[in-house]
Amino acid sequence: MKLKLDKTLSLVAIGVVSALQTVHAAPVYEIKNIEDFDLNGTIESTRNGYGMFVNSNNESVGVSKGKKKLSVSDEDDGVIDIEDGIAPEEQIIYSIDLPIIANNFTFTSDENGASGAWIPTFESVFGTTPPKDSDPDVPESINSIDAFYYGISTAGVKVGAYTAPEQKVEYTGSNEDQEYWYYREFEERGFVKLADGTEIPLLPPVTEYYNEDEDVTVTVGGMSLAAAINENNVVAGYASTELSKGSIDRINSCITGETYPIDICVQREQYPNGSGGSRNIVYQTRAYVWDVDNANGIALPLGLESDSDTVFTAQGLGINIDGVVAGRSHVYRNGNTDKLAYDAAYWKKDADGNYQYHWVPMKDDQRYSIAYDINDSGILVGSYNQYIDGYLRDKFFYFDTNNPEEGFVTPNDFFEGLSDRSSRPKDINNQGQVVGYIEVTADKEKPRVKAGFLYNKPQDEFSDLNSLLTCGSKGYEQNSEGKWVRHLVEVEDGSGDTLTYESEIRIVEANSIGEDGTIVGTAFIRKPSYQFDSDGNLIIGDNGLPLFEIDGNGDPVTAFIPRMVVLQPNSNAEACPIEENDNSGNGNYERKGAASLGALILLPLLWLRRRVKR
Repeated sequence: MKLKLDKTLSLVAIGVVSALQTVHAAPVYEIKNIEDFDLNGTIESTRNGYGMFVNSNNESVGVSKGKKKLSVSDEDDGVIDIEDGIAPEEQIIYSIDLPIIANNFTFTSDENGASGAWIPTFESVFGTTPPKDSDPDVPESINSIDAFYYGISTAGVKVGAYTAPEQKVEYTGSNEDQEYWYYREFEERGFVKLADGTEIPLLPPVTEYYNEDEDVTVTVGGMSLAAAINENNVVAGYASTELSKGSIDRINSCITGETYPIDICVQREQYPNGSGGSRNIVYQTRAYVWDVDNANGIALPLGLESDSDTVFTAQGLGINIDGVVAGRSHVYRNGNTDKLAYDAAYWKKDADGNYQYHWVPMKDDQRYSIAYDINDSGILVGSYNQYIDGYLRDKFFYFDTNNPEEGFVTPNDFFEGLSDRSSRPKDINNQGQVVGYIEVTADKEKPRVKAGFLYNKPQDEFSDLNSLLTCGSKGYEQNSEGKWVRHLVEVEDGSGDTLTYESEIRIVEANSIGEDGTIVGTAFIRKPSYQFDSDGNLIIGDNGLPLFEIDGNGDPVTAFIPRMVVLQPNSNAEACPIEENDNSGNGNYERKGAASLGALILLPLLWLRRRVKR
């Protein structure tokens, strides 16, 4: 049963999902990048890994975040890099007074990789350097370019975004210990990387600002992002088209001001205000398509017409073989200027070959919506946000762009009727299989545990991917009696003791699904936590190893960290028969990694764009 927009829907009683509705017809999946009950899910010397997209050749791209080098106290003299546990993630501070250190790195992995099947391999973009080669005592070894991969075509053409490298200006302030100020010429620029390694930047229409009164041209950088590519080498994304009025005022103040050099002043305005804050220089932003073969870019029409100075935004996030683009745009719902919304949209060429905007119709109680992807049959997937049972929730929907009069459909997830479990799709293949994430716990007042889902549209089957895994893919092994038990991981502590904890792997987000059902995404893997002193130094034992956090039972305190995960269907395997009825998230789920994903979605959608159409 499906939920139509125009039907009255009632909520069912919400409880913890028991067994999470294993669908018998759904395929059994096996995690392919497991080694010794651990995941090969990030590149060397990074902490977190995220699988972003997989093409029809089973080649994938991903992003690693977080340097994993651990500083020790001065008397221990040096830096160590330890694989067994968790240390606090390095915090990146945005400041013109500090050297720019990148924290995002691109990698590839594939079924037939030279280093082994699905092993993440660092790939340089515009001169980025591997995090393992970073040496604090050698400034030129420290990478200042943040880079992201979001998609890869069957021909091996990759798309993403990157930042400019660090530049510096001689310091003229009052701090006697400071030698330079630091800046970049741009903070976000889309690119295409061809199969032969050729890198093509996708410049936005506005990269400079000219002040006529002062006869000064300022590099502001602009912004662009390549989110998806189809098999005809057409890229979808978004780009800045002009500066906002308020931003022009700030740049003019930089030109006439005397506190900082102009480039440094502009950089200061481009940085976020505080943790997760917004930037002071913003742009009118429009959905874009680029033809890789001739590098032409076309701005797609906004969902409304306005002569005001208000900043409006549209973004292309997915594209199919026919060049139909899915994304979102500001729009006046039903032409009513009192009802401005940021809603799911798609752009399709008319008979003259010109792109036309199309709104995915929403009702007033849907606060906003977004489209993530579209397959070659014109089925668009996205989510809308509305109050359900008094709480704001996101709900996955699909929409047939070839039959728009039918409206969008909200599939049932684990319940008969509209549940209050937030869900978002991330990709749809041409078989009608959709992947994404959904909440699987019921507590309304606490952050809810998430799981990757697989929805089979033709059969209307919705499954938690964790319920489709083999036992070995969940951290179990068979003991001498043939019983499935969790694998015990042994780690040596700085005290010389051997500590043990149970292995556990949990799929928390599925981001891409290939035509053969191969899925890439993100899994949480359990790791113990290191001890640090009050000054933030890693505590090292007499044997030279770090000390782990210990609970009252003498066991290591564990948490979950995100890693890239690859799943493939296995017709000869069985789903793990063990019922895990406690879906409340026992264990300290560390949410920093998941928050990073959320930040990539919202600031400004650096996580949403990652589709390559088959």
